[in-house]
Amino acid sequence: MMNIMPVLKALSNEKRLKILQWLKEPHKHFSSAICDVEKEGVCVGLIEQKIGLSQSTVSQYLALLQQAGLITTERKGQWTFCKRNEHAIQALIQALKSL
Repeated sequence: MMNIMPVLKALSNEKRLKILQWLKEPHKHFSSAICDVEKEGVCVGLIEQKIGLSQSTVSQYLALLQQAGLITTERKGQWTFCKRNEHAIQALIQALKSL
């Protein structure tokens, strides 16, 4: 069974939850001239612009979401792209149902 405590901690912040919601349907919330947000993920810079927090705060938030397994990140050149980890989110739902 998965350890849900770090996941619940990551979800306990309104802004982190908002980022996760945006990443569910990236084409609705982000547009980019450099990438396909649906296929490649959303560039960290776009998330920073949309949420209106400092780069360091957004980096911390994304690191927590990644450590909890809720998102994946991929570095391509100077860009880092984020996607939801739907498999882990489904596992969390199942773990919560079994409690």
